[in-house]
Amino acid sequence: MIASDLIDKTDRKILHLLSENGRVSFLEIARVCGMSGAAIHQRVAKLESLGIITGYGVRLSVERMGYATCAFVGVFLEKANLYHSVAKELEKIPEIVEYHYTTGNYAIFLKMYCRNNQHLMEILNGQIQKISGVSSTETFISLEEGIRRELLP
Repeated sequence: MIASDLIDKTDRKILHLLSENGRVSFLEIARVCGMSGAAIHQRVAKLESLGIITGYGVRLSVERMGYATCAFVGVFLEKANLYHSVAKELEKIPEIVEYHYTTGNYAIFLKMYCRNNQHLMEILNGQIQKISGVSSTETFISLEEGIRRELLP
């Protein structure tokens, strides 16, 4: 049985409220759910212990921080068994915010933010393509982000 099978409609409502605003108080969640604050606290603790809630964070505006370019990069490897060593090097590049070991055309697919297209080119040419084991890359620049949300059960 998977953890999501152990939650009910109220737990899903709590997850929805927390995903919209991680700073919402238990008392506000309790009001919306028609329960006591203590009951909400217990339910949140259960969701944490099940590993459904893995942490709390802050959403940052990358644009307001000066990162105007969002790019996705497909990375081709010389050999598939080089994934772990290449991934270790990719983790050292702070502009990379996600990477995935994938099936299909690319061995690794990553998401990164750069100040502009020149900065993107500097990271591609000066860092990513110099990693031992990377044979080539293919880059896609995002023109607009349409959805940014947590997956809710």
